[in-house]
Amino acid sequence: MKTATFRIGLFFVLCFAVCATTRAAEKHPYGADDWSSLRSAGPVAVAPDGDTILYRVDFGGLKGRENHEWRLIRADGSGGRQLKLPKEFDPFGFTADGTSLYGAFRSKKTEERPQLAIVSIEGGTPRVLTELPSGIRSAQLSPDGTRFAVVADPRTPDPLAKVRVIVTNPEASVYVVNADGTHGGWWCSSLHDVNAVAWSQRGTALALESSTPKIGHHFIHSSIDVCTASGPHRVAEIANAVAGIGWMDGDRRIAFLSTTTNVLTPDHVWSVAADGGAATDATPNLKGSAVSLTSDPHGHVWVTVGRGVRMEVDAFSKGALAPRYRWPGGVVQGLPVFPDVSSARDTLAFTVGDPTHTRNVATVGEDGKLQRITHEGDDQLSSVALGPVRVVNWTGPDTPLEGIATFPAGYVPGRRYKFLVLPHGGPEANDVLALDSFSRLVAGLGYVVLQPEYRGSTGYGSAFLNAIYQHFGDRAYADVNSATDYAIAQGWADPHRLAIFGWSAGGFMTSWTVTQTHRYRAAVEGAGITDWLSFIPTSDIAQTDYDARWPEHNPEPFLKFSAVQFADQVTTPLLIMDGTADVRVPTFQGREFFILLAERKKTVKMVLYPGSPHFPFLWEQRRSVWSEIREWLDKYNP
Repeated sequence: MKTATFRIGLFFVLCFAVCATTRAAEKHPYGADDWSSLRSAGPVAVAPDGDTILYRVDFGGLKGRENHEWRLIRADGSGGRQLKLPKEFDPFGFTADGTSLYGAFRSKKTEERPQLAIVSIEGGTPRVLTELPSGIRSAQLSPDGTRFAVVADPRTPDPLAKVRVIVTNPEASVYVVNADGTHGGWWCSSLHDVNAVAWSQRGTALALESSTPKIGHHFIHSSIDVCTASGPHRVAEIANAVAGIGWMDGDRRIAFLSTTTNVLTPDHVWSVAADGGAATDATPNLKGSAVSLTSDPHGHVWVTVGRGVRMEVDAFSKGALAPRYRWPGGVVQGLPVFPDVSSARDTLAFTVGDPTHTRNVATVGEDGKLQRITHEGDDQLSSVALGPVRVVNWTGPDTPLEGIATFPAGYVPGRRYKFLVLPHGGPEANDVLALDSFSRLVAGLGYVVLQPEYRGSTGYGSAFLNAIYQHFGDRAYADVNSATDYAIAQGWADPHRLAIFGWSAGGFMTSWTVTQTHRYRAAVEGAGITDWLSFIPTSDIAQTDYDARWPEHNPEPFLKFSAVQFADQVTTPLLIMDGTADVRVPTFQGREFFILLAERKKTVKMVLYPGSPHFPFLWEQRRSVWSEIREWLDKYNP
């Protein structure tokens, strides 16, 4: 009997081992099909009862734009179901009774200019509430549920827009309309550059943040106004950039984000009395970066804070930040979502993610910690072989640095691998501890990938952020280069099989790097800056955060970090990719560098994507981007 039992047990052990090996063998490296089909989710709105959450599921495909599904789920994760909303309708939130959704609706009647509309959560034909000549950009329901504040361009569209484009600044003003669509009108019509809006708790006033537009200004100045039906009251003038706005202390104070740095990226929480006065930096010693801010109908101010590559949500109260919500092993991505109207149940919904799971919805559990209530992408990723991801630290040329290292599946310690350094865009941004598709795609080719948080990155305090001003081409470059040195010193990277790839500001870093060193065997630059002298004035947004000096009498500071000035120094094979409709980094930036390299008989290839903005929005173009990268790396860094 014992012998039979032993044999049966041995059989199950062997079966388990064989099955486990088979399952492991069935897994495949993260590839283009995984990237384009991976589903992710994020909350959009919370119903007035605090029990129902509207969330959006995003996923791609073989071609076309990103796909979206709109779904409802209870705050405890039960009762999930998909909504059948008109495809021309994008919901923003729930109406006061919770039976309908409000949002932007495009129709032939409105000539594709979206208007504010309401549609039942059970579907049906939207009821249009506005007929604004240029459509709407956003809308917010007041805390009492009686009115909408709509941000829109008040101007009448150019009747010849199909045959010409008159270059001018966009405008944004505030239109307030009753919840039933009656008695609409422009509030504070003298304000034309509104960026952010927040209702007061009582729903009687709006806090507005405005900034100088791009054209005609070689600087950014901002203003805070309290706006009512009778007009605006100027609360504060800020000699810098501002982002986010919210009410606090019973509508007595207004909180917002701003900065004292040269790089124009708001990174501290500021506040000012609602009746006016001196605005003060409430977080002067913040060891991190305040990234976004909002307030809920109860007057609670919530701030997304970057602390290195980890992101959390803090509460701002009594002049101080207090950490409230974190996601173990990952990040809280963005601000919490809450009911637009005052609700007895103070439900918050969050977007969370980590290196082995895509974005999903989380709520606060009974223990006060976040719990994930959606599981989009889990089934897909269960068949993908993902290597380990580590947060790493090293000492750069002048400062301690941090980065995210992604290893190939089956990584063997002590073995050297092909290596790619992946500097992020921005540059005033950072990589976060979440699933990064490009890192995973490259790691799927057998690479170790390192994303360095170079000087100029958010998450490390104002001094670290400001260090990039006038020094992108030396300080940030030195930091990125030190990341490669670190990977070699750790025994991860084969020093004879190195590559670099970046997009936007990371594209600049790539184009600049290949003019300064010959250590990389392959380089890929997407939508990168190659000529600072022409880039700063021609980008669609203010870019004086790189260098605000006037170039007329001394262009040298702008030329010394321009890759086009050093085309003859390039020996690394370079792939350049751009969209033909890119206005953030105009397409001629890449084309100029390409022509100069081609004239000098360098190994270079340029791929353009018709109609594409700063990064392609069509999935056939995105998949082509990856196909070009993969082929380039395979050819020149085998």
